[in-house]
Amino acid sequence: MKSRLCYEKSRGIVAPMSSVTSSPAPRRLLDWRLRFGILALVWGFSFLFMKVGTESFAPFQVTLGRLVCGTAVLAVVMAVKRERLPRGARTWAHLTIAGFLLNALPFSLFAYSELTIPSSLAGICNATSPLWGMALSLVALSEDRPTRLRVAGLGIGFLGVLTVLGVWQGFHGLDATGTALALLASLSYPVGWIHVRRTLAGSSHSHLSLTGAQLLLATLQLAFVTPLFTSVPTSFPVQAVLAVAALGALGTGLAFLIQYDLVAEVGPTTAQMVTYFTPVIATAAGVALLGESLSWSTPVGAVVVLAGAALTQARPGRVRRSAAPVPAPAPRRPRPPVAVPLRRPGSRR
Repeated sequence: MKSRLCYEKSRGIVAPMSSVTSSPAPRRLLDWRLRFGILALVWGFSFLFMKVGTESFAPFQVTLGRLVCGTAVLAVVMAVKRERLPRGARTWAHLTIAGFLLNALPFSLFAYSELTIPSSLAGICNATSPLWGMALSLVALSEDRPTRLRVAGLGIGFLGVLTVLGVWQGFHGLDATGTALALLASLSYPVGWIHVRRTLAGSSHSHLSLTGAQLLLATLQLAFVTPLFTSVPTSFPVQAVLAVAALGALGTGLAFLIQYDLVAEVGPTTAQMVTYFTPVIATAAGVALLGESLSWSTPVGAVVVLAGAALTQARPGRVRRSAAPVPAPAPRRPRPPVAVPLRRPGSRR
């Protein structure tokens, strides 16, 4: 049986569905609800870690450090489980594009955006990824048919974005460039997801192997770009170094592993709900720990965005027909035997 790829739309995660349904899930040490909460905390704090890192390092350097640490975590897990990297030039070519669209590009754009916008706003912009994904999938994926509910979700989500941006104030006090970079980063995720669904669906490789190769390729891309646009840092503040290390080891490496585990145990639909808790935690962390300002329009708009995103993920329910017993056919009455006249020898009839 060919495996289908499951993608966590807002984070760039790809996992074969066959690993979810074909084998029983092993017993976990922690309940899935605890792991769900840990994942939401890790991803929510990722925007705070980026903010702290960019205060001492260039955005490309923060992204490179993040990818190095995240790749190292997956490499250790792959070595323990004796997983091998995928084979085939076609697979590696598609993973190169996936690594750029799902990791290198959005991670860098978010890091650059937080030079001028609060980490809480970056986290809220990240929540628009399901809206972008819904709009793009209606055009690029034939199996996603528009429904009134999902189209309404797009409209509601768009109104939420305008509320967060304070459109009635003429975007007063808002850095347009930083906000545009964060929204572009959230758009990059569904573009990469669509590419993966159209090119790597049916791959026989495990999710760990595919993502390990994907992060490795993204790391190589940043390793090539970073020296061209940045210089070697003159100092390495402990706080910034720890923030980048946590961003990579926890927010990229460990978070991906937890997400795969959740998908295997509770399914992709439930696991994807963590996306709606991430901006809440990012906003709370930015306000409480970094002292970022928060106007009423930001949390209100975030709630509207999340409501619209939830509607875009709704699937039409199937109408269940009543299972009334079908009456058994009445037994046929035996037909009386037909008498066939015997012919006498020599007769013609």
